[in-house]
Order: sequence, then C-alpha cells, then structure tokens
Amino acid sequence: MTRTALIVGAGIGGLSAAIALRRAGWHVRVFEQAASPRELGFGVALAPNAVAALRELGVADTVLSRGFQPRRGEFRRMDGSVLKRVEMAPGSLGGPMLVALRPALHGALLDAIDPAAFHLGRAVIGFAATGDRVSLRLSDGATAEGDLLVGADGVGSIVRRTLHPDEQAPRRSGLVAVRGAVHHALAHLGDRDSILYLGHGVESTFVRASETGIYWYLSLAQQLIPAEMRNPEAIVAAMAPQFDRTFRAITSATADMRVDELFDRDPLPWWSRGPVTLLGDAAHPVLPHTGQGAAQAMVDAVTLARALQQHGIETGLRAYERERLPKTKALLSQGRRTARVMATTNPIACTLREWVLRVIPVTTFARLFVRINRRAGTDAR
Repeated sequence: MTRTALIVGAGIGGLSAAIALRRAGWHVRVFEQAASPRELGFGVALAPNAVAALRELGVADTVLSRGFQPRRGEFRRMDGSVLKRVEMAPGSLGGPMLVALRPALHGALLDAIDPAAFHLGRAVIGFAATGDRVSLRLSDGATAEGDLLVGADGVGSIVRRTLHPDEQAPRRSGLVAVRGAVHHALAHLGDRDSILYLGHGVESTFVRASETGIYWYLSLAQQLIPAEMRNPEAIVAAMAPQFDRTFRAITSATADMRVDELFDRDPLPWWSRGPVTLLGDAAHPVLPHTGQGAAQAMVDAVTLARALQQHGIETGLRAYERERLPKTKALLSQGRRTARVMATTNPIACTLREWVLRVIPVTTFARLFVRINRRAGTDAR
C-alpha cells in the first residue's frame, strides 16, 4: 500500500520534499496557508550542492536555463573605489554556481508536482501522532491523516513549535536587509556579473540572476538606521548618498523591494519524533550570509527521501537526522561568524577585512568555498 506524506508549507523546502518523496514512491499532500502556491520574492544563490540536489529532483536543467552563472566580479568600497577584481575559471568552484530569481526556482519545483497534491488556503494549527499515524488539524476544523508529517513551514514553524514548545523565540541578528530585483538594468553592471560593496556596518551585492534580471541586497547593522524606519525605499534613499552611481542607478530603477530584520535560531537537539520531522528553515534557519538557505532545504529533501527509502520511517528519520543535523549546525555557526565580519562597524576590523580581501588570492577563496560546499552537501550518488 502506498504511504502518504503530509507536507506543511509550499516553499522551496516543502516543494523539494514533495518531489523527492513522490519519486521515492510516496503519495504526497502539501498544505499551504496562502491561496496561491506561486512565490514572489527576489533572488537565490545555488551553490554546486544545490545544483546536485536539483539534479536528483529532476529540475536542474530547467533552473540552470533560467538563472545565470556569474564569473566576473568586483569588490568595492561604498564610494566606488575598487578593492579587488575577480574572475572565476570554469570549474574552480567544484561545479555550477548559479544565481536565479526566486520565482524561477520555485516555479520549476512547482511545475514538477501534480496540482492535485496541493491544499491551498489551508492553515495548519496543530497535529497529533498516534503510533505510526499522524493527523493534522486545520484552521477550518478539518483534519488530514498520513504516515509521515514533514514540517517545512519556515522559521515560525507550527510543527517545530509543537515538537519544541519551550524553545525561545527566533534570535535577532542585529541586521536589517533590503532585497530587490530589477530587469533591464544590466548595462549598469558594465562588463561585470556582480559587484559587492563593503562599508562600516554595510554589505551590499548586485548580481546578474537571469538573461535580463539583477538581484540585489543591502545588509545593514541595525543601529545605522532609525528604529522606526521600516520602509525599504526610505532605507535605500537614506543610504544611497554614501554609495557610488552604480548603486544609485540600479536601486532607483527597482520598483520591487522588501525589508526584513534578519533572524536565525539556535540548533535543535533533534528534529524528529515518531512519524514527524522538520526540514529547511523549520529545522535550521540560517542567516543569508551562508548562501545556503535554499540549498540546505533541497539537500534535506533528497536526503530524507533516500533515508526513508532505504530504512523505512522510524530508522529512516534517525538516519536523516544523523546525516543532516551536524552539517546544518556547522553552517549556522559559519553564517553567524560571516555576518559579524561583513557587518562590523569597527574601523580597525573594517581595515583588516579590506587588507585580507586584497592580499588573499582568489584561488584560496575558491578552495575554501569548495570545502564548505562539500561539507554542506549530500552523499548523493
């Protein structure tokens, strides 16, 4: 008899889990509180481990065709003075390094799932596990039963909160990020695929993400803007005079932007209980400085499906946790360290950061990236 997996959340993690489990022979049902599964949003970096996961999910070629693989970049101070120019040789990062607009990735995953699997506008308010079965409670009073529950419902996960009711609230990072996407502004990048700006408490990147699109973000130490300023356009306008004309030209051409305070969570001691588990940001939300948020959700999904296929539910969930929990814990720590370095307001630390950036060869950074990517990946074969 075909087993049924109940998946809470139709983001990148939830959709990846639905595809991976379906390919492993499961019947899947995806519960999403929004009325539409289509995702807006901005950009996403997909390191080689993410592309490997996409290949297991059968959608890599589609996503690769919609994104862009940056090669040439530039590090600048906010005033535009160049700190370092970079050109990455093909294959130097251990595989394709892709940047895509988030709807392109999300859409490719969505198109790989039978529309009948979706239950939209259905908010999950709780669950109960009895023996080897699990039952979801929905906000409209209905219930749904299955053999497995996967909480892929993000940093505020109801599944995580039910498994760990005494956990503290998400941890503030002290950073605020404005993100945007704009089409038909590539001329402002010149012959570069990306530009990264560094300043005191400031990091900003502009990177080509499709045939016509640029994804960009501006990350700020919270003390650099008034506490009451939460309008993205106002934040960009307040910071723009400190930047060069490239920053000002691209941000002024952007109509679609959003501001978020950045959070993560301390690692959990365990993700699974009975036939219930967590995945993606519901299990291990990380700061965007890792460049691995979406990648880790997809790697979780393919690892989970393989573990269940090899071992069954109870032993499979333990195997999934053993494989993924230590790696995501290490990434969380790495993200916090990187965020501190990139967002420091200390003038001495900023000067040291510039010196390191100037003197260390690009090949050294590439080797470090490859090592981190391999540690963060899957044993996919």
